Amino acid sequence: MSTCYAGNVSASLVRVGELFRDAVRLDASGVILVHNHPSGDPTPSPDDLHLTAEAIAAGRLLDIDVLDHVVVGHDAWVSLRDRGVSFDRPGRARAA
Repeated sequence: MSTCYAGNVSASLVRVGELFRDAVRLDASGVILVHNHPSGDPTPSPDDLHLTAEAIAAGRLLDIDVLDHVVVGHDAWVSLRDRGVSFDRPGRARAA
């Protein structure tokens, strides 16, 4: 696990390239993004969805799969993969 950013109570500005710094150094084949919502509501925001799309695109360029993006609240969490966000590369079968 690697911590890329620590925001404040209301926001965290994320530079997508920095999300992959340790993954590239460790020769990782995939990453799972995880962050919390201090409000306690794990419902993904439009910014969360935008960041996910940018991370997936950057991961494709780096050949590092973004496997999921999980948002954690006080007593619950949400997986964007479970919510229907497509993380799979077109034309690439996922291993079982």
